[in-house]
Amino acid sequence: MAQPRISAYLPPDIDPTKAPLAFGRRALPKLNEELQSPELLTQQRALMALCDLVHDPEKVYQAIALGFLDNLKTLLVHHDQTVRQKTTEVLSIMAFHSIGRQGLIQSGVISALTGLLDDPVDICRKNTHQIFDIMAKLPEGAAGVLQAGLIPPLVLKLKTELDEIQEQILDTLSNCLQVEVSEALAAGVVAVLKEKLSHPSTAIRSKAAWVLLEISSHAEGKIAVCKEGVIPVLVSLLEDTQPEVQVNTAGALMFAAVTPQGRSAALGAEAIPPLLKLVAEETNKARLNAIKTLTLLAELPEGRQTLLDHRDTFQQCLDDPSEAVQRAAQIAITVIEWKP
Repeated sequence: MAQPRISAYLPPDIDPTKAPLAFGRRALPKLNEELQSPELLTQQRALMALCDLVHDPEKVYQAIALGFLDNLKTLLVHHDQTVRQKTTEVLSIMAFHSIGRQGLIQSGVISALTGLLDDPVDICRKNTHQIFDIMAKLPEGAAGVLQAGLIPPLVLKLKTELDEIQEQILDTLSNCLQVEVSEALAAGVVAVLKEKLSHPSTAIRSKAAWVLLEISSHAEGKIAVCKEGVIPVLVSLLEDTQPEVQVNTAGALMFAAVTPQGRSAALGAEAIPPLLKLVAEETNKARLNAIKTLTLLAELPEGRQTLLDHRDTFQQCLDDPSEAVQRAAQIAITVIEWKP
């Protein structure tokens, strides 16, 4: 079912007129004072002006030096939804700049944003998750998300949030799980992702498969993926109509099939026919992952026996423009033709 897009427009009763600004460096000190004003309209206007200014990295540097971030953290819990909206917008714009990201990490903004996960205003939550997404792309930002204890609530929000925000959460998780996976596993992330693999949104299916790929790159993640019965669902998605879903699904299956349990589950789910189909499609980006997965399945006697009849499929890949595909195909042929 289609969902409405989250609107960033302000409520109709809000005066969007910006406060006049002086030219030069005096503008920011004045705005910093106005953020602390007891007058609501003054705060709103200051935030609107600040949204424009922080597109300039030099202004971001100055704002951090002037102590803006402490005032902005205070405004995150403001009773007025417009103040919260514009505050999160300012922070999200700042996060696009390198100096802004460093400032947000050092000022503890990630932890301060946790209270907005349940904000009743959609755009406030969207801005918040955008900040988490941007920050998690940095190792220290991902560590900040983990240290703030955000992984369990993020996993929980995957069940209830709007589709647009679910995509942001999945992006955040994919980066954080490169650092540490146990907390997410304890929060039941695999079961939630298994459900998301059947989501009508292509983006959510694709991103869920990518997060499962990250999980399966960890030893304990591989165990959880097998235990939760995710592999048959991944196998079914190999025939998804969207190439990006196929690529990420084949990658997740490849990592899961590294273990004996994963290989057995993949064979039991009849993964070989759809994987061979991907290998035969020369333009499909999933073929490299498919070849590597089939190589793993060929390590089992029943897998090798089945693939012996399909050596021509791999032989054709030896002339592929991609050297990675050529190498993977050669290794696959060697494993398939191996005799004990």
